[in-house]
Amino acid sequence: MRKNIIVHAILLVFICSCGNTDRADSSHLGKFNTEKDLYLAHFDLKTDVDDIHSVAAVATMLADERFDNINYHAVAGAYGIQTGKYVPANDLFDMAFGQNWSDAHNDFDRALEEVSSLATRVIQNGGQIWIAEGGQSDFSAALIRDIQNKLPEADLKNSVHIVQHADWNEEVTTAEDLDYVRSAATYHRIPDGNTTGNDTPGFRSDQVINWRQYINDHYLLSIWEKAIELANTYNGTDDRYLNESIMEGGLDFSDVSETCWIFGFKDLEDSNAFFQEFSDDPSN
Repeated sequence: MRKNIIVHAILLVFICSCGNTDRADSSHLGKFNTEKDLYLAHFDLKTDVDDIHSVAAVATMLADERFDNINYHAVAGAYGIQTGKYVPANDLFDMAFGQNWSDAHNDFDRALEEVSSLATRVIQNGGQIWIAEGGQSDFSAALIRDIQNKLPEADLKNSVHIVQHADWNEEVTTAEDLDYVRSAATYHRIPDGNTTGNDTPGFRSDQVINWRQYINDHYLLSIWEKAIELANTYNGTDDRYLNESIMEGGLDFSDVSETCWIFGFKDLEDSNAFFQEFSDDPSN
């Protein structure tokens, strides 16, 4: 009898471990290997200002001590074929990411070379690339092509992961580029980050979120204040998309559902849950 109980317990542990693709050991945060991998946060910034809030939310995650060993780089201007004006946010990117970002809007070729060099070194050292596609996949397609040219023998299908949450982002990606990234990389299509109750976080809210009660750090406070100021300034102006949630005083960092999926926080329900999880206030 005791032997049967032990066997059943071992089987139960095995089954549970097989059903959970997120690693729990010290070298992993979610699906991400903190010792070898590279996290790329891509933002289109055209024309919805939700990317502005998303930059602040990603910076909030990266400031958490659990992310201390994360190798990361951000890209501004990773847009597709959509029309409309760009939302300039270089000052915010400087605040949020320091030297760890590239400007594909003003200098696509330079940004491509900067990111490709980083990614190539990671792959050569046995790491994987995780792209949170906060926009379209045109830049990612160019990136993968460039890496493949530099590393013709590399298995990029298993080394590069693209995480996308939005139908519209796919619709305004150059069709050839979307087909390419789906075939050349591992393409993870997750549920929409604008809504709750679909197995990924819903980080778009019409109601005011009292984020200040969760953030004490002056660095993060200044980032959120700058992001909200920029989003309010450019929301719906000069024929840009009017984000009604932000117009109502709410927050929209729906693209960050992809980052949460990568790092093992996909069970966060909404914006309030996000700030509770990443609060730097010990009273919360």
